[in-house]
Amino acid sequence: MRSITAVIIENEIDSIQKLKQFSHENNLIIEVISFPNNIKESIEIIKEQKPELIFINATEDNFDNYNLFLELDFNLPKMVFMSNDLEFAYKAMKLNAVDFLLKPLSENDFIIAIYKAMKLIEMEQIFQNQKVQQINTINSLYQSNNYVAVASIDKIELLKTDDIIYCKAEGKYTEFHLINGTKILSSKNLGEYKNILESGSFFRIHHSYVINIKHILKITKKDGYYCEFINGDKLPIAKRRQDEFLKFIKL
Repeated sequence: MRSITAVIIENEIDSIQKLKQFSHENNLIIEVISFPNNIKESIEIIKEQKPELIFINATEDNFDNYNLFLELDFNLPKMVFMSNDLEFAYKAMKLNAVDFLLKPLSENDFIIAIYKAMKLIEMEQIFQNQKVQQINTINSLYQSNNYVAVASIDKIELLKTDDIIYCKAEGKYTEFHLINGTKILSSKNLGEYKNILESGSFFRIHHSYVINIKHILKITKKDGYYCEFINGDKLPIAKRRQDEFLKFIKL
């Protein structure tokens, strides 16, 4: 059994001491990265370390700043809220918390919360693997017909490759920008679309962008190379890709 990485957001000394003791005694199942005092202090740590689980003190201040988590460009870690006030449990459950621990904390509740998070992560991974297999099957069937299968949060969509202006890396996700102005966020990263898209009219101009050259309006060379598209967007061409790109578009 592997351990789960966690950040514990807590400012009460007694709770911090207990949680440090619990985590030390159960280091085979949990690795605590940091003990920030509040959400604001935790954000940079979470961005850098990408923990799988967060134990968070349920305070009004932390609830008010919860939206900072929603700005992260990767999957939200699982959340376990803690408080000596049971009324905060409702708020925690509305935020899809894995568990709510009532203070004073007990080691048994702490361990159960960890196992709940582990089980949920495992189930999501199984589902994701099944979805990836399904997408790969669909893509193999439709690749020759100029379609690409894109898995969004709740469905799989078939997009005409000619309708794609460009794809943008968004952390572990890929954002498709279409000629009708819509954006579709895929649960797969940009690298997984490389073999499907980087042929014909598609080219990876930057580690963050794969573009469809059919929709380029012009290429500018002021302060570096940029592609301008029919939707008004302007994207940079990485220096190391410029020569290869100019050959690709036969310039």
